[in-house]
Amino acid sequence: MVTAGPPRPSGAPSARPHPVRPPAGGRGSRAGRPPSAARRAVPYLLIAPTVLALLAVLGYPLVDLVTLSFQDMTRRELFAGTAPPWAGLQQYRAIAADPFFWEVVGRTALFTVACGVVTMTAAMLVALLMRRVSPWVRATMAGVLVAVWAMPVMVAASVFRWLVDADHGVVNWLLGRLPGADFAKHNWFENPWQGFTVIVAVVVWGALPFAAITLQAALTQVPPELEEAARVDGARPSQVFRHITFPVIKPAFVMVTTLTAIWNFGVFNQIWLMRTGQPEKDYYLLGVYSFIESFAVNRYSSGAAIAVVTVLLLLVGAVVYVRQLVRMGEAE
Repeated sequence: MVTAGPPRPSGAPSARPHPVRPPAGGRGSRAGRPPSAARRAVPYLLIAPTVLALLAVLGYPLVDLVTLSFQDMTRRELFAGTAPPWAGLQQYRAIAADPFFWEVVGRTALFTVACGVVTMTAAMLVALLMRRVSPWVRATMAGVLVAVWAMPVMVAASVFRWLVDADHGVVNWLLGRLPGADFAKHNWFENPWQGFTVIVAVVVWGALPFAAITLQAALTQVPPELEEAARVDGARPSQVFRHITFPVIKPAFVMVTTLTAIWNFGVFNQIWLMRTGQPEKDYYLLGVYSFIESFAVNRYSSGAAIAVVTVLLLLVGAVVYVRQLVRMGEAE
């Protein structure tokens, strides 16, 4: 005889398990499923118009430039409208065997490093200063930096050319007031080292706002409590900056440095304007050299080959910049 067990209290859960309801839609969760082909194609479809526009605007000139570097274009073909003869690697062999070309490459590299070091040092000092001043002073400094950034290169070059003018320059007047200093009628561009000092000042003047504002924004991400704890432990200001502050802003610092190097490597306007459209050979950088070869000496294919080499060297900097962006994205 089977006896019934004790009665189950009212409201007690049943011993029979409840059936598990499937998620809405009846096909299981999508969390672990790979995205469909349509979803994977969405980013490429969104960026496609930009890529097509860049190819239309930049693709044809770049292809035409590379093609021209393998030809021998002269004024005869240019005026007659005939196709120039094919020269193969002749233009590249010619510039590779030219010592002056390598002199220009070395000068361009040195100019890029000098501008980058001065720009990043000044930008870091300005950013640290903006971090310590009161909010209204910081806003004023930011406004001044933006105004400088918005100034056209032609205006900046004209101002600096007036400042160092041999006859009426303010710089010569100020330096001439120093004891024993004679800067009357001093021509700053007679010596290429002095001339490039002025040109570096023009380039740094235009690049400083972007670098300073970017670094100041990066400094806002540094936790103040970490710096305060380091100071309490007896760390000097230089140690706090080296071990606490700089590691936080390092990704932004590297990114700005790379962009500045790319821009400085292709400098043309500042030199052309400061030398009033007639730069001496001592002031040739790769951009100026390519322009002179193409439109002053009328060696169009040689100028195109120099421009292609310049583009390839700039691509190295662009690759470094993209890698930094990728690393920053992975770190986040």
